[in-house]
Amino acid sequence: MTQQKLSAVQISSYVLALLALVATLELQLLSALLAGMLVFQLVQLISPAIERHMSSQRARLATVALLATLIVGALIGLTIGVIQHAENDVPGMQKLMTQMMALIDQTRGRIPAAVADYLPVDVDQMKDRVVALIHEHSNQLSQGGRSAARIFGHIVIGAIIGAIVAVGARKNTSQRPLIVALRARITCFADAFYRIVFAQIRISAINTVFTGIFLLLVLPLIHAPLPLAKTLVVITFIVGLLPVVGNLISNTLIVAIAFTVSATAAVMSLVFLVLIHKFEYFLNARIVGVKIEARMWELLVAMVAMEAAFGMAGVIAAPIFYAYLKRELTDLRLI
Repeated sequence: MTQQKLSAVQISSYVLALLALVATLELQLLSALLAGMLVFQLVQLISPAIERHMSSQRARLATVALLATLIVGALIGLTIGVIQHAENDVPGMQKLMTQMMALIDQTRGRIPAAVADYLPVDVDQMKDRVVALIHEHSNQLSQGGRSAARIFGHIVIGAIIGAIVAVGARKNTSQRPLIVALRARITCFADAFYRIVFAQIRISAINTVFTGIFLLLVLPLIHAPLPLAKTLVVITFIVGLLPVVGNLISNTLIVAIAFTVSATAAVMSLVFLVLIHKFEYFLNARIVGVKIEARMWELLVAMVAMEAAFGMAGVIAAPIFYAYLKRELTDLRLI
C-alpha cells in the first residue's frame, strides 16, 4: 500500500473541513449541524421508495413534507403527553419526596449533628428549600431557558437547511475542483454521521426496552414499583443517545430513586444494570465498533479529549467527529 499524493486543492479541502468542525463547536452550532444532517439523511433514506411513483425532485419534496408533518405531529403529541404525564406523576413525586424524607430520618442519627442540622425535618421544609434554591438561582435558570430557546431555534433552522439541501441536491453535476473536493469531505462526514447516529439510536432503543421491562414489569412483581418509573424509561432513551455517558446518567437516577424505596430495590437495580451493561458492552462493540471500525476505548478517549476542549458539546460530537476523521485517515492509507 502506497500513500496518496495530495494536490493543493485536496489539502485545502481537508483544512477547510477541519476548520468547519472546530468552528461548529466554538460557535455553538452543533445542534444545527446535527439537525440538518439528520433531516438530510432521512430524506435520502426515504425518497428512493417514493421515486418509484414520481420524479426524483417531487419525491424529495414529498419526503420533506412527510417529515415536516411527522415532526410537527410528534412535537404536538409530545407536548400533550408531557403535560398528561406530569399530571399523572404528581402522586408519584409526592411519594418520592415522602420516601426521601423517611430515608433522611433514618440516617439523621448516624451522621454528625453539624451535618444533620442542614437536613430538612419534613416534606414542607424540603419544598421550601427547593423554592428558595430556585429563587436564589433564578438568573442561572433564566439564562438556561434562553440557551434552551437558542438551541431549539438552531435545531429548527438546521432542519430547514438540511431539507433545502436535500431537495436541491443534484447528482453527477460537474463543479470546480475545490467544490468537488469539499463535496467528498461532506459525503464522508455524512456517512460517518449516518453510521454513528443510527447505530446509537438502535443501542438506546434496546437499552430502553430492557430497562422498561425491569422497571415496569420485573421489579413491581418481585419487590415494589419505583416512583416515576415511566419517566425513568423515557429519560433512559433520551440520554441513551449519548454513548457511554448516557448510560451512566440513567443508571445513577435509577439507583438513586430505587434507594428511596428500599436498599433491596437499590441493590436489585444495581445488579440488573451491571448485568445488562455487560451485555451492552458487547452490543456496543458489535454495533458501533463494526460501524466505524473502532474499539470502545478509542471512543472514550475521544470523548474525554473533546469534553476537555469543548464541554458537553464535545462529548456529543466526539463519536461522529472521530468516525469521520478515522475514515478520512483510512481512505488516505495513513492508518
